[in-house]
Amino acid sequence: MTTTQPNPGSGAPRLALTNIRKIYPTTVANDGIDMTVEAGEIHAVLGENGAGKSTLMKIIYGATRPTEGEMRWEGRPVVVANPAHARSLGIGMVYQHFSLFETLTVAENIALALPGRVGLEELAQRIEEVSERYGLPIEARRYVHALSVGERQRVEIVRCLLQQPKLLIMDEPTSVLTPPAVRKLFETLRRLAAEGCSILYISHKLDEIQELCHTATVLRDGRVTGHCRPAEETPQSMARLMIGKDLPVCEHVSAGADGKLRLRLAGLSHESSDPFGIDLRDVHLDVHAGEIVGIAGVSGNGQQELLHAISGEETVAEKHPVQICGIEAGRLDAGQRRRLGLAFVPEKRLGRGAVPTLPLYDNALLTAAASQKLVRARFVDRGAARRFAARCIEQFKVRCRGSDAPAKSLSGGNLQKFIVGREILQEPPLLACAQPTWGVDVGAAALIRQAIIDLRNRGSAVLVISEELDELFEICDRIAVIAKGRLSPAKPASETSVEEIGVWMSGLWPGSALAEEQAASLRETEAAHA
Repeated sequence: MTTTQPNPGSGAPRLALTNIRKIYPTTVANDGIDMTVEAGEIHAVLGENGAGKSTLMKIIYGATRPTEGEMRWEGRPVVVANPAHARSLGIGMVYQHFSLFETLTVAENIALALPGRVGLEELAQRIEEVSERYGLPIEARRYVHALSVGERQRVEIVRCLLQQPKLLIMDEPTSVLTPPAVRKLFETLRRLAAEGCSILYISHKLDEIQELCHTATVLRDGRVTGHCRPAEETPQSMARLMIGKDLPVCEHVSAGADGKLRLRLAGLSHESSDPFGIDLRDVHLDVHAGEIVGIAGVSGNGQQELLHAISGEETVAEKHPVQICGIEAGRLDAGQRRRLGLAFVPEKRLGRGAVPTLPLYDNALLTAAASQKLVRARFVDRGAARRFAARCIEQFKVRCRGSDAPAKSLSGGNLQKFIVGREILQEPPLLACAQPTWGVDVGAAALIRQAIIDLRNRGSAVLVISEELDELFEICDRIAVIAKGRLSPAKPASETSVEEIGVWMSGLWPGSALAEEQAASLRETEAAHA
């Protein structure tokens, strides 16, 4: 695809950074970074997890101060005091880790970022108009705590669009968006760029960067190591610039036959506790030892409710609809289900997968205390917890300052590697993963996917819920689709395609209620014209 280059004109660049350094007590996050962004330019920032990308964006947005260096905004030196100051300059940011208050509604969260007093009813109408126009539908009156990760992502993007920024910083904006939503977002970003808005775009999806971005700056270990024009590169060549070597390829052999049944959903129906949630309706699924089953779907179609019903975060009225390793578990809580052999990677890293303020060795205790014997005679064995956390850090290449590092100090991708590693190293009979490679770089994504495949090869049953269709086709033996709380039959990945799964994501799989309704309507139309 041809990417139209911006016309910088004769004026000063929109943003110019000179010798930006950020030093923390144990690490140098940014080390002498120079970067220029023109008006109307879509500028990618590439790098592995922990390369310094998010720190640099926080400096531009005023969320942290540089140790030294100069920032110029439209030709004038500026010290951005805080995010409110950045917004007043015309800088907006979509964070990788969402900055939303869970107990407030979507409209209330967005109102906090807008200047002056804003009527909530009027704002709710504006939010829904903008979200629909840009193909990012959200309900403005819904509480944030009830939203899926994909829906929260939409809120962050719409909040920035309402501010009409001159510079829009997007940190992994498409990590949980469906392909049609990504296409719609790209149309929006190109339109914004054509109107003169500059965009700083961080993503590990190199095909997206190749399609969208005009220029790219590559970071490694906090330093600028190169520049490129993505349209003139390939995803493979950009990966080499990022990580200094070719991407590893996942080794995936066919699943063994007749593995033991590890998870059975037997007519699972469950009413959501959230008035805006999705009720699960007659869900049937079997997952056997030695196979990976993937569930695709548009965000907000019941994935969150299904995960809660499987993990035990929400129990169901009857015990038989959820069976784990042969035991009817519908009424068991999350701890009891883990003792049956379930391990679980939630879609939300901070707050659900890890406690932000606790060190990694304490976060290891959250789920591995029993399986790894980290508690003896009711006392925590800190040495064992540290050793287990260190093993996870080493095997999953987590970049941090050690097992004492608090979870919140890790980049999003490194925290994801730690959480996935913590669960896989327990060798669970059954692993349920939600968005396992959300926000991780291409190298780390390959590592995580191969680790999941290796776990399956050792005899575990794996259920993966992901909005990354390419990921599901790369690692899964069978794929099902969830739409409006109903689950399609699981089809062998080798016997289906991205296009067919895309159709199923609208609820139109053979035998579905929606497909039957459309067929009946077609028959009535044909009869009327006969």
